[in-house]
Amino acid sequence: MNKQIIFNLPVRDLDKSKAFFAALGFGFNEEMSGDSAAFMNIVDGSIHAMLMTDDFFASFTNKPVVRALEANEVIICLSCESAQEVDSLIARAAAAGARIPHPPEDHGFMYDQGFEDLDGHLWNLVWVASDA
Repeated sequence: MNKQIIFNLPVRDLDKSKAFFAALGFGFNEEMSGDSAAFMNIVDGSIHAMLMTDDFFASFTNKPVVRALEANEVIICLSCESAQEVDSLIARAAAAGARIPHPPEDHGFMYDQGFEDLDGHLWNLVWVASDA
């Protein structure tokens, strides 16, 4: 098995979060999902997220769960194949209820924009020219 990245995110409403990310084109592995968590495929075979209800997430730590709507610990950055893919994913995120905190930034060799999902987790989408 190749190494994979799997990160866990606490969510308030698992069904709404699944619908939000499905609208962005991410799929779910139902065999690895249940009432308290959903295994989301971001990049098949390599990058995944486990969306966990707040209570289930809290059961894995003795520290308070950060509410991403109030404070941030991480920004999840995903690479895209083009600036158009960045724009397309941002448009789908906005249509699904995401907050778009700033306009796209075009640096010539790099293009990026971010969104805040339903629970306040920050996602940044970036395209970098292959010759950069």
